[in-house]
Order: sequence, then C-alpha cells, then structure tokens
Amino acid sequence: MTKQNAAKLRKYYERCNYGLCEYSVGTKLMWRSTLHPTWTEAAGCLIVRNCIDGQVVFDYPVPGPEGDEDAALDLIENYCLEEGIPPVISVVPECKAGRLLSRYPYVHVSDVRTWRDYVYYREDLQLFAGRRYSGQRNHINKFRSKWPDAAFRPLGKDDQAIIEAFWQDYEAEFPKGDNAKARDELKLAQKMLAMAGKPWFLAGGMFDGDKLIALSLAEKCGETLIIHIEKALYSYTGVYPTLVQAFADAFGDGCQWINREDDAADRGLRTSKLQYGPAKLAPKYRFEPQNELLTHVKAIPELKTERLTLSALTEADIPAYNALVLDGERNRWWGYDDVGGLGGPVTERSFFDVANRDFENRQAVNFAVRLDGALIGEAVLYRFDCRGGAELGCRIDSAYAGQGYGTEAFRAVAEWALYKVHLSRVVAKCFKENQASYKMLSSCMRKKGEDETFFYFEKVV
Repeated sequence: MTKQNAAKLRKYYERCNYGLCEYSVGTKLMWRSTLHPTWTEAAGCLIVRNCIDGQVVFDYPVPGPEGDEDAALDLIENYCLEEGIPPVISVVPECKAGRLLSRYPYVHVSDVRTWRDYVYYREDLQLFAGRRYSGQRNHINKFRSKWPDAAFRPLGKDDQAIIEAFWQDYEAEFPKGDNAKARDELKLAQKMLAMAGKPWFLAGGMFDGDKLIALSLAEKCGETLIIHIEKALYSYTGVYPTLVQAFADAFGDGCQWINREDDAADRGLRTSKLQYGPAKLAPKYRFEPQNELLTHVKAIPELKTERLTLSALTEADIPAYNALVLDGERNRWWGYDDVGGLGGPVTERSFFDVANRDFENRQAVNFAVRLDGALIGEAVLYRFDCRGGAELGCRIDSAYAGQGYGTEAFRAVAEWALYKVHLSRVVAKCFKENQASYKMLSSCMRKKGEDETFFYFEKVV
C-alpha cells in the first residue's frame, strides 16, 4: 500500500462501517513499516494481507457495493492452503465475529485489551455536555480565558511551512524525548501531516494568532471519524480538549462516532482516553481457525478392514515406502511431486520424516496400507480447510493393483475422517485420464464437478 493507490483504497474504506482504525488509509500508510500491508481486489471486495512480526494475517474483507464477503474469505483460505500457512483473520470487527464463528467449527479467538479502539459519540466530544465532562469544560474555559483569540481552522497543502514550524515547537517541549517508541511515532505523524490537503484526509489546527499550537488529522470511514493524529504544545494548558471539541465540531457532520484509536498500552494515553468518556472500547477479534486433528487426533490410529490394516508408518516401512513414493510410472497420477516437494536432496529417511513432521504439525495423516503386515500403499488425509473439510488421496503399489485394495483403504479412511475426526466433508480428485481412480472414487463418493484436468468428488455427512 502506498499513497499512490490511496484513492483506490478509499473507494472501500469511505463506505466501511466497521468502525476500527485499521480499516482506513491513514492507519495503513502510517504503520506500513509494522503492518507491511499488501492488497488486492477480488469478489468485489478489498482484501488486505499484512505481515506482522513475520506472520501473515488478513484483515476481514471490505466489500464494495456488490461485494461477496464469503467468496473473499474463500480466496483467503485457498491462498493460505496453497502457501501452507494458517488462515488468520485479524482485527475483525464485532459485527463480523458471528459470521466467522459460524464459518469455522474450531477456532481460537482472542480480543486483547490493548488493541481496542476508543470510540466516542460524536455529540459527546462536540458538546462536552453533562456532569461527566465538567473537567473538560473547565480546561477549555481556562484555555479560552488565557488565549481568548485562539481559533481553529482547517489545514491544507498550503500550510506545510506552518506545520513544520509547529513540529519544531513541539519537539522543543517534547515530554517523551528519551522514549524511542514515542519518537518513532512522532516521525510517522510528521510524515502523515505532510499529506494534509489530500482528499482522503481531514486536517485542522488551533492557532494562537499566526502560531499553530495544536493539530489533528483524521479520516471519515462510514459513520466514523477516525482520528489518526492529535498533537498539541503542552505549554498551552487546556488546548487538547479545546482541539478535540473544535475538530469534532468542524468535521463531525454525518458521523455518529469518533474513533481516537487504541492506547498502545501507554498508561498516560489510557488515562487520557478514558477521561473523555468512550461510548465503547471497540473489540478487534483475532480468529485463528484450527483443523480437527488438533482436537481429536492425538496419535494415528489403527484401522481394520476385511483384508487390510491401516496404521502409522514405522521405521521398518522405509524401504517399501520409498519404493512406493519413487515409482514414477505409478505416481504420474498422484498429482503431487514428492521429490520436488522436499525442497532438498533425497535421503533414505526423507519421505518418512516428511510424513512424521506433517502429522506432528497436524497438517496431514499418512496411513500405511498393509496386507498381512506388509506395506502395499498409503492413504493420506490432508489439505484441511479449517471449515470441516479435508482432501483424501490413496495410492497402491502396482503389484497389488486391480484387486480393490485402494477402494477398501479409501473408504476406511473416509469413514474414520467423517465419524472419528468429525469432519463434515471429505473431497478427492483424479486426473481425467485415470479411469481406475475414477472408478474407485465413483464407488465411494459423489461426483462434484470437473475442469479441464480433474474430476472432483466429495463425501459429506
């Protein structure tokens, strides 16, 4: 995200009623070195991917006029499946939490106090009416009595020299000079104020004569005025509440809410923001969908069929397993390059170790298909979509082909997945040229569709 594409992003954010500061151009630009946000438009929605401390997390999709949020979530989940990363949806607004709770059967949800935004009724900050705001009114009255000619006005692109002079005055009395975090935030604020006058931002300041003594920069998103920056000279006692009131009065029309963002776990900020009487501390839920293996499968079980036993791979299986995996002629229909997937040279233990690691990480279950104790194939349950579904694949050694062992093993794992792992859907696919697999899958599952390459099947409960 850059300021060059801010106008395109604003098409979504200007109508967005999530009410959280992350759903704004200002937050994305100001904190892009922390969030590393990238974006795309798909399914009529704005989809934002962030990378925070090395982890990929997505904002909840922001729909346009004909946006399809479920389709956008599908795209996020499919992307994460292909990348082999968990589909984490972060800063989810309260109004969308129920949708995700119903979408994911197993999910870890967090709502950290420090993340919450302070959201106020616009009228409260505009009027400061009532007993609970007597402190703010007293501060404003003292400010007005000492600086009776102080006035508020908008700031634009022609005011950069005045804004620069303000920053010099502000740094001269900066109360957190030895606080690296506060200094970094100040540098970001200065960069943002350089964009005063851009059509997506609202900026204004309090003046003592020609001297700028306080300023603020905000953005309207739906019914919320999001305050990105508030700075004032501390030598002007009472200027902060005066600025808050004047800004709300000047730019609050059409807004029900004013969001003054989170407190960044700063004690002083928290105290100040609470003193202004927030209507709510808006939660920002983080959804981390889990797959069913994490809850229901502590160890790979042993499954019995009429002729076969399916169980975990063992050290003794390594020679037979390697022969199965490296049978290029047989595996041309497997749909996955086991050797290429290693990302390194093949060793005797390579494929065995990958299968063990995938189960340890609860990404897949590899069953050895055994006849009279000998490994003759494998069945793999993998690609868990965190929505109750997973994909099943099965391959049998060519010496044992055509005897129904694949169908027997496939059916056993599918039944186990649906009734013991508690999935609601098992899917599979086969190449269109692979008539043997087509016949097997047709006997176990319902055909779901096809494309140029594959036939698709599913079994649901």
